[in-house]
Amino acid sequence: MARVVWHVPVTVTGRTTVLRLFRLRDGRRCAVGFSSAGALAALLGPGQAHTELGEPALRALTEPLGVDALVLDPKLVAPPVTGPVDRPATAHAQLQRR
Repeated sequence: MARVVWHVPVTVTGRTTVLRLFRLRDGRRCAVGFSSAGALAALLGPGQAHTELGEPALRALTEPLGVDALVLDPKLVAPPVTGPVDRPATAHAQLQRR
């Protein structure tokens, strides 16, 4: 079985590489992957840094952040969210409410 690899946008600062997250139209955060480096460059520009990850690795990186939506080969950049975004309560915020 062939290994499927996604080209995932990242931000590189010095020796640090960070996964770039995006937002869905409803404001929820999501991870984005592209089936080719060309598809990534076509949407995000040729200078966009990226890394290659399989879906299990991408899910493992985003799950602790509360991100469960993955989008493959997006074609549309949504307008900004105009209303409040429902965010899951963090453990810190839950402790302060007690």
